Amino acid sequence: MTLPLFFFFVFSAITVASALMVIAARNPVHSVLFLILAFVNAAGLFMLAGAEFLALILIVVYVGAVAVLFLFVTMMLDVDFASLRQGMLQYAPIGVVVGVILLLELLMVAGSFVLAPEVTATAMVPIDPSMSNIKALGELLYTRYIFLFQGAGAVLLVAMIGAIVLTLRHKSGVKRQDVFHQTSRTRAEATELVKVKSGEGL
Repeated sequence: MTLPLFFFFVFSAITVASALMVIAARNPVHSVLFLILAFVNAAGLFMLAGAEFLALILIVVYVGAVAVLFLFVTMMLDVDFASLRQGMLQYAPIGVVVGVILLLELLMVAGSFVLAPEVTATAMVPIDPSMSNIKALGELLYTRYIFLFQGAGAVLLVAMIGAIVLTLRHKSGVKRQDVFHQTSRTRAEATELVKVKSGEGL
C-alpha cells in the first residue's frame, strides 16, 4: 500500500464517521464540531486529488467562516431544539419525496457517464499544463460559467436572508432602541420644566 492510498483511506474513514456523527449527535454544538472535522478531512482528500483550490476553500471559507458561525450561533442563541423537533414527523413525507428526487437525479448523473460518455466528453474544457490549477479555475469561472457562478451566489444570498428571518424572534417586554424616534424628538417632548416650591423638593 502506497502512502497516498493510506492517507486516502484514513481521510475517507474519518470523513464518513464524522458526517454520521453530525446527524447522530444529540448536542448541536457537538454536531458543528463533527462538521468541522468532516470539512478538514474532506480538504485532505481534495489535496490528494490535486485540487488544492477546493481544499483551501473548505478550510478558509467553510471551516473558518461558515462552521464557526454555526458554532457561535448555536452556542449564543437560546434555541429550544426539543420544540423544533416535535413537528418533524409532519414534514417527513415531503422530505422523503425530495430525497427520492435527489437520489434519482444523482443516479441519472452517474449513469450518464456510462450511457452517453460522448456527451460528457464534449463538456470538458482543455487544460493548459502551463497554468496553475487555481488560475485555470478562476479563468473558467469568470468567463465560461460566470452566469452560473453569479446565480449560485444569489442562491446563497437568499438562503442567508431566509436563515436570518427564521431565527429572528422578537420577544415581548424587551426595550429596544428606536434611533429615528430619538432623533426626531422636539425639545418639548424631550424635556419637562417643573416648578418646585421652596422646601418641597427632593
